[in-house]
Amino acid sequence: MSQDLITQWWLATLGDRLIWARLRELEEGQFELLSSNGYTTFPDEDSARAALLDAEYRELDGFDEDDALALGSTLDDLIPPEGDEDEIAESLIQLIEKPR
Repeated sequence: MSQDLITQWWLATLGDRLIWARLRELEEGQFELLSSNGYTTFPDEDSARAALLDAEYRELDGFDEDDALALGSTLDDLIPPEGDEDEIAESLIQLIEKPR
C-alpha cells in the first residue's frame, strides 16, 4: 500500500448539501481524488486542482469564518469526514444544518 505525502480537503455546496472531496499525493507522485463520484487518479497536482476548481470546489485551508458563515456554519464545524475508507466515502455528502 502506498503512503500519502499530503492530504487536502476540499468542499462544495449544492443546495442544502455540503460535498467533501479529498486530494492525496501518493508516493508514486500521482494524486488521488476521492469525491462523491469515487476515486480518480491524476498525473500531477495541477491537473487534480484544476478538476476540483472546475467542479466549483474550494480548498478548506483557504476558508475563513466569513466563508463558513455563508454556508450557515462556523469554521470549527467544518470538519472533514473521518474513519476508514468506506466510512469516509459514505460521509462525503452531508446535510447543511441551518440555524433555527
